[in-house]
Amino acid sequence: MSMDSVRKKVILDFDKLRAKGVLTPDEGRSTVAEEYRIIKRPLLLNATNRGPGGVHKGNMIMVTSAFPKEGKTFTAINLAMSLAAEMDSTVLLVDGDVAKPSVARVLGFKAKVGLIDCLLGKVQDFSEVLIRTNVPKLMLLPSGRLHHHATELLASENMRLLLEEMLRTGPDRIVVFDSPPLLVTTEARELARNMGQIVMVVEAERTPQMAVKDALDQLDNLEIVGMVLNKTRGRGGGGYYGYGGYGGYGGYGGYGGYGGQGGGGYGSYGGYGGYGKRGGGSYGGAPKSRKGNFWKKLLGM
Repeated sequence: MSMDSVRKKVILDFDKLRAKGVLTPDEGRSTVAEEYRIIKRPLLLNATNRGPGGVHKGNMIMVTSAFPKEGKTFTAINLAMSLAAEMDSTVLLVDGDVAKPSVARVLGFKAKVGLIDCLLGKVQDFSEVLIRTNVPKLMLLPSGRLHHHATELLASENMRLLLEEMLRTGPDRIVVFDSPPLLVTTEARELARNMGQIVMVVEAERTPQMAVKDALDQLDNLEIVGMVLNKTRGRGGGGYYGYGGYGGYGGYGGYGGYGGQGGGGYGSYGGYGGYGKRGGGSYGGAPKSRKGNFWKKLLGM
């Protein structure tokens, strides 16, 4: 299925998106644009099988977090925008947070049908629910209707077939999923089973170490996991990524078990995360940051 076969189109308001902190095609060499160029590079290598060892389903990327409001939706959108700027890739951004969809709201459009409608068999032609944008290589798939059996739908044979359809345009297609938080719903774990790469968003100075570990434990069958430290302070007065610290966590009421994680530091550098194959109970191959090993500091290894 080519982009030309998709009839629906939305015109994104780049001025409004920039005001929200969303990357736009005319962003140039801003700090945030450069951060995402760094973040996407290993993802691209794996998506195109140019990375070490090759990655199965490397062009299926899920962006998630331990808890809500850590910045995963903005990260997914900005990552998709940055990937769409590549010369040799087309991008499909899927709102997979089926309980609390946010992609359409952030991008400034409304959509009634989407992913869940496809899984329910309510859509005859997949192209009917896809949406083209004025970003030339970016298409969108909204979440669609709310449904109380969303987890079962994401684990269904229809989901497997739909994922195959998403990639049918060819090897240049990269699919980015904005996923539900790992520690709040079961949908994220089901989505992860179909992904080749995971980007884990961690909110600086807020998400506790144990929550990060528990969230990563949900990804028991996935090889490639990258981490982005979000909302850090001190990198030139703004931006998402860079230097930051952990500690002083106050508590996300209602999610249980992660309050009162204050009084400690989980690492002084907040880097761009990193990529390594998980195995043997560790997150081996932890990359070196510019000021030490981010993974080991974050996870207490």
